[in-house]
Amino acid sequence: METIDAVAALAALAQDNRLDVFRLLVQAGPEGLAAGAVAERLALAPNTLSFHFDRLRQAGLVTVRREGRSLIYVARFETMNALLLYLTENCCGGDASACAPTICQPKGAPRGKKAKVNA
Repeated sequence: METIDAVAALAALAQDNRLDVFRLLVQAGPEGLAAGAVAERLALAPNTLSFHFDRLRQAGLVTVRREGRSLIYVARFETMNALLLYLTENCCGGDASACAPTICQPKGAPRGKKAKVNA
C-alpha cells in the first residue's frame, strides 16, 4: 500500500459514523449488507449514509453491487489488510511477525493463507 492510499483510508475512517459503518460491514463479511439495513442498524438518515458510503468507496474500503432494487455494500478486506500491514510493516524492529496483529480473513477464504495485498 502506498502512503497516499493509507492516508485516504485513515481519513475516511476518522469519522465516527464512517467507522461504525465500516465495522458493521466487516462484521457482515463478504455477503455485505443492504444500505437500508445499515441505515436501520446505525440509525442514520439515508442521505447522510450515502455521503459516508461515497467517502468509504473513494478510499477503497468498500464496494457496492446492485441486487434488484437494493444496493449491497461490502467491506474490502484486501484494503483493510493492506492498511494493517502498512501500519505494522516496521513493527518490532522489522520483525513484524513478533507483534503484528492477526490479519482477518473473510468467511469462505482458504484457511492458512493470507489475503493478497499490494505492499
